Amino acid sequence: MQYNYKYRLDPSEALSETLLHHVDTCRQLYNHVLYLLNEADDIPARYEVQGRLPDLKTRWGDLGDVHSKVLQMVVKRVYDNLSTLKAQKENGRAVGMLKWKPPREYRSLTYNQSGFKLKNTGGRTTLWLSKIGEIPIQLHRDIPENATIKQVTVKQEPTGEWFATFGIHVCEATPEKPEKPEQVVGIDVGILTYAHDTNGYAIESLDFSEERERLERAQRNLSRKEHGSANWEKQRRVVAECHADLKQKRRDFLHKLSNYYATKYDLVAVEDLDAKGLVEPPGNSRNRAGAAWGTFLRMLEYKCEREGTHFVSVNPRGTTKECASCGVSTDKPLWVREHSCPSCGFEADRDANAAWNILSRGLEDVGVVHSESTSSESQSDSDVRTRASLSLTPVETVLPVDTSVSAKRVVETGSPICSRARSARSHGP
Repeated sequence: MQYNYKYRLDPSEALSETLLHHVDTCRQLYNHVLYLLNEADDIPARYEVQGRLPDLKTRWGDLGDVHSKVLQMVVKRVYDNLSTLKAQKENGRAVGMLKWKPPREYRSLTYNQSGFKLKNTGGRTTLWLSKIGEIPIQLHRDIPENATIKQVTVKQEPTGEWFATFGIHVCEATPEKPEKPEQVVGIDVGILTYAHDTNGYAIESLDFSEERERLERAQRNLSRKEHGSANWEKQRRVVAECHADLKQKRRDFLHKLSNYYATKYDLVAVEDLDAKGLVEPPGNSRNRAGAAWGTFLRMLEYKCEREGTHFVSVNPRGTTKECASCGVSTDKPLWVREHSCPSCGFEADRDANAAWNILSRGLEDVGVVHSESTSSESQSDSDVRTRASLSLTPVETVLPVDTSVSAKRVVETGSPICSRARSARSHGP
């Protein structure tokens, strides 16, 4: 399987200048290749353009300072962007042309297959890059012994920090997914309650009010500085650090939550959401964007693949309106947070009802018949939830109040139930 491992670099001032020179040379080559393609009547093949690089080096001295594989990856980057534009156009989106990259929009370079090596000199790990040198690296986690490093991307973040991302290939067989999954769960995502699952847990969203207030204050201070001055650049980094802090906290929460579901269950059912389309309409778009549902679902998908867990995306249409007990649809405005079926009398939290509908559709898509309780719950609750996932006989039993779990517990323990399990062990015999 393919993985990306990201590490912090600690280059000296001289190495930072060298890295910036290499990145800027790559940016100029990117713009040059884009100019050639725009002027050409027929776009040549990528390998044809890469074949012109040796001749271009004789007329462009700075290209000789950069490793050949890095230059080839710059050409590939242009063609990849063209392919992305073409795919968007075929999907009906209004697209323009690729634009030249200014320095602030081109911050990385990539070594592919060769030109890099991890070294351990004097007890400290360094990353050796061809034509740049050895850069100290914070190897906070080991790369698996059976892994092969395919490429390395070095990038400077807006905060000024340098990072190296290793693209590795792990030579191990993917675990087989169980034919008859026993532990199954349906997840409905939201804003106030980030994830509501069929196992009785309602995971609250992270509270970023203090971080956002700090960011807004920093942005106001930036707007008062003279653009391009030393004070403006200093404040720009403060704003970038606020953005980075928000991003890191959000991704930490999403990684831990997605890892919990991928490792605990045999089947995870979610809605196939158009996350980008949900952000575009006006009204509450910042909270929808901040929820990062698309990122969470992508993390959950690849971790389920890694753990041998079924990952099922179902059609989200009607999951909130449809009764999980009898299947009758009832219109509910957004502010109505409780589901009360006028047909069978089934009552539940709005998100819990949607989660059971998601699980039911997921089981149908996989072709699984699941007739037993999926968690440690009472028999009456099991009957309700079995009906919700199998469309059996109608019932009128009310679901118990789900357990509300703070996002802080997930961040600190990596699991919504870890604290409870630890407490049970401490009071045991």
